[in-house]
Amino acid sequence: MPPNDNRIDARDRSLLALLSVLWGGSFFFNGAALRELPPLTLVFLRVALGAAILLPLLRVQGIRFPKGMAGWKPFVAIGFLNNVIPFSLIVIGQTFIPSGLASILNATTPLFTVIVMAAASEEALQLRRVAGVALGLSGVIILRGWGVETRAGQGLGILLCLGGAFSYGFAALAARRLLKDAAPLGTAAFQLMASTVMMAIVAGAMEQPWRLPMPGVTIWLAVLGLAGLSTALAYIVFFQILRRSGATNVMLVTLLIPVTAVLLGWLVLGEPMSAREIAGAIVIGSALLVIDGRVLNLLRRVT
Repeated sequence: MPPNDNRIDARDRSLLALLSVLWGGSFFFNGAALRELPPLTLVFLRVALGAAILLPLLRVQGIRFPKGMAGWKPFVAIGFLNNVIPFSLIVIGQTFIPSGLASILNATTPLFTVIVMAAASEEALQLRRVAGVALGLSGVIILRGWGVETRAGQGLGILLCLGGAFSYGFAALAARRLLKDAAPLGTAAFQLMASTVMMAIVAGAMEQPWRLPMPGVTIWLAVLGLAGLSTALAYIVFFQILRRSGATNVMLVTLLIPVTAVLLGWLVLGEPMSAREIAGAIVIGSALLVIDGRVLNLLRRVT
């Protein structure tokens, strides 16, 4: 169970960093795959291939499938709130706005999660957490810049991405209540399987993917990266953090995603790092310390 003081330990902080890399890649993979695939078909391929990747691991770990409709109901709910709605809204939103702006809007997820969890009486609405999330969001804006361009449909794209972030908040609440003792691997696989069925119906009705031309090799590599890294592996890590450290803490990953993107660009691609990006990263780091609370408690004892 998550700790009562809403803190996160060193192990889960490391997993948050890993998760930020895995989920940060999804914006890149989405942007590449959308060149040849319509958005709902892309989401279907993401969840279907992600589920297929995890299925053999279930057998290895000896995890059994849920029994009957009652056993599947929680995973259908989680899949709907955590995959079907947010993936669809964000990917469609990315057809109207740049990936950088989409990642900034995705960083509002912890704020929505704090509000949802407090309204549901699952986690206390602590001032330091609200202040820390707001500070972190400002750091994301500093780091990435707004990147707003005047283009048709931009307002709709922003609303769609915000809707996806809001859905993640409800998904965290549902997972907290419905899947307290479920194994992370089983939770990841079963919610993706449920999402696959739902997205097959939606994508089939709206886009008829069987009529589309076969995508090129580059597009398939982007889809496989999206399914294997940003979905299958990412959800195993996600549900481990959720189970141990709580819903609000795991959603802090969305603040870290822009930071890891900048660091990877600097370390791997040799891209220059600007003073604005360094300042934004420092603000985000300060926000995480405020949210954690231990530094503030230490300062109170010292003074």
